[in-house]
Amino acid sequence: MPHRSSQPLSQEKRRHLRVEHKIPLKISSDHGEILTETKNLSCSGAYCRVVLRLEPMTKLKVHLLLPLRKNDKVTTKKITCQAVVVRAQAVSELSGQEYYDTAIFFSDIAPKDSHTINEFVESMMEKNKNHGKFN
Repeated sequence: MPHRSSQPLSQEKRRHLRVEHKIPLKISSDHGEILTETKNLSCSGAYCRVVLRLEPMTKLKVHLLLPLRKNDKVTTKKITCQAVVVRAQAVSELSGQEYYDTAIFFSDIAPKDSHTINEFVESMMEKNKNHGKFN
């Protein structure tokens, strides 16, 4: 679903549509590789949960596996880009496991890949609106 902020529109910093959807995500950094999935996604970044704390401003290489529907067939589009961590917040689950909700900004992404993500976000918003279902 599109992200809505409780802040007045004049204080909202986001410039791009964002949808809550789980997309497979591989993050590579000097700390190794982390496999996870997005909690939400826009053409400018992603929000995900990881098991390792990544400090803000950590440079990353990100691989997204975006499911695209074309002619009633679903294909997977792999998108790779450079990114940077902008926020990481510790979250403890009832099991005692600690995770980090991490916001990632796509700092260097091909315009066509950014456009593909934006089309995906728009299509998911349209699908959610038409079916009354939010992911």
